[in-house]
Formats: sequence, structure tokens, C-alpha cells
Amino acid sequence: MDFDLDEASAAIADLTARVLGDRATHERLRELERAGVGLDRDTWAVLAEVGVAGAPVPEHLGGAGLGFLAVAAACEQVGRFAAPVPVLTTLAGFAVPLARHGTPDQQATWLPPVAAGSLIGTFALTENLADPRRPVTVAAPVGDGWRLEGTKTLVPDGLDADVMLVSAATDDGPGLFLVPVDAPGVGRERVDVTTGRPQARVTLDGVRVGPDARLGGDDALDDLVDHLQVAICVTMAGHCHSAIRLAADYTSQRHQFDRPIATFQAVTQRAGDSYIDTEAVRLTAWQAAWRLDAGLPADDEIAIATWWAAEGGNRVVHAATHVHGGVGVDRDYPLHRHFLA
Repeated sequence: MDFDLDEASAAIADLTARVLGDRATHERLRELERAGVGLDRDTWAVLAEVGVAGAPVPEHLGGAGLGFLAVAAACEQVGRFAAPVPVLTTLAGFAVPLARHGTPDQQATWLPPVAAGSLIGTFALTENLADPRRPVTVAAPVGDGWRLEGTKTLVPDGLDADVMLVSAATDDGPGLFLVPVDAPGVGRERVDVTTGRPQARVTLDGVRVGPDARLGGDDALDDLVDHLQVAICVTMAGHCHSAIRLAADYTSQRHQFDRPIATFQAVTQRAGDSYIDTEAVRLTAWQAAWRLDAGLPADDEIAIATWWAAEGGNRVVHAATHVHGGVGVDRDYPLHRHFLA
């Protein structure tokens, strides 16, 4: 297997890094947070201008026609900069499943505005105590369409989205449905979470959608969950990278007993362990992403990547906070964004 990105995916990573490097600075992110802005639409517009938003969109619909690896490459950069842009939601959680499972009409309706940056899409999968692969929300056939009933407890970018991919149980298995947020019966309520980016509690009270609203077959939901898990793992790899970089910079500059604390054995050991964890998070995430993009079985690799992102990622951000001392919990310092992610 070869984890080197192809030229096109590497270009998406580079473009994302350049835009976020210019716009997702600590000072700007602090201003957005103080203003209560959960999604940076201006930066998203710039990412659309340079072609990042259109990475997974077919070329004939205004995009670059790239695969999942290009989206994963953008996700990693979003993690590195802790940027409040909807790469995970609109690209990994909406455009990728549309490109993989959508009909020509569905793709023509929804994907061009994604590429243009004018449409925010998201996924509505989370329910109380429910497996996202086995939704409790119900979609019942009514006439020539569907009627949806249920509640989604945490929908990322749900307050800003224009359309959602909603999971629901049907008589022939779980399915995904395209639901505009302004459809009659859709309710949205703000939910504040630890990341600092509010999510939405979405209620579906007799929401009617047409026969063309269902996306793909009964395998579309599992496929979406797999791709989202890996996209989250790659994003976490980006967060780990920046957390350990901040720790390295700080401990190199902070002096005690007339020498940098980075030279103390205990600090060096924490840094070394964090480096190993960060490499494991990144390696396993990209292994899973590569197999998904290649169409190979990836259940084991996704499970391994998920474990490392959760356990290894937790160790990295805690170690980074620890070696910073009190500075690590100062919200005027950028480390907290990676810790809370």
C-alpha cells in the first residue's frame, strides 16, 4: 500500500493549508468565538473559490471529480488549524455520499452549489442511545413520497445547513433521505457542546419528502458512517499534529533552572510518547482512508483507526496541556481548540 497522496489530492491539501494558514489564525478564530460565530462562511467562500469545496464533485457539475482521499486531505488540514469550516459536514458527510450514491438528478440539484460554496449540507445521524447504523427515526411511504418522524439530537453545522442527509428506518432497511431544513415539520434548536461550535437538535414532525429524496440503497447509510468515521480520524490526526507542535514550541521557549524545560527528562518522555501516538493516529487513519478510496474491505482498519483517534488522540492533547502548565488551559491560547475537538 502507498500512503503518498496523488498529485491532485496533495494539491487540495496544499490549497486548504494555504487558505487556512492565512485566515484561520488564532486572532481571527478568537474574534469569531467571541462573536458567537460557529461557521466561518467567508473562509468557506475562499475555499470554494480555490476549488477545495468542489473536490468530490464530478467535473461535469463544476467540481474536480476527486475521490475520498482528497476530502480526507482537506479534513486533516482543518484539524491542524481547528478551522470552523464545513469540510467534514458538507464534503465528507454530504457531497461524498451524493457523489457515490446519488442519482444524476440528485447530483445535478445539490452538488453544483456545494462546489460553488453557496450550499451547506450536513448529516443527521445521532439519536439518543441509538446505533447510527440502526436509526430510530422512521420514514414511512405516503403516496408517492415519504413521511419522516423522529429526533436527531446532535447535528453538526445543523444551525447553518441548507439541507441534511437524514437517516431513517424503512420497511426494507435503513435509508438516507435528503431533507431541506426549511421543509414543513423540520424544527431546529441550538445545542451548545464542548467544542465551542454549536450543533442542532433537529425534530422531524411529519416531514414530507418526494420519491426522489431517498439516497441510494440500504447500503448507503453504512457507507456514509464508514467514510465519516475515517474523516473524523484524519481530522483528529491534524489536531494531534498541532497540539504536539504547540507543546514543542512552548517547552523549547519556557525556561526553568536556566534551561528549556524541553530538556527535562519527564517532559522529553511525554513528548516522545505523544509523537508516537500522533504517528499512530495518522498512519491508521490514512490506512483506512486509502482502503475506502480503493474500494477494499476496511472494517478492521476503520475500527483500528477509530481506537487510535480516541485513545491516542486523548493522550496527545492531555500531554500537550500538561507540559504547558497553566497556559494550557488559558482560552486566550490556541491549544484549547485541539483539546476540545
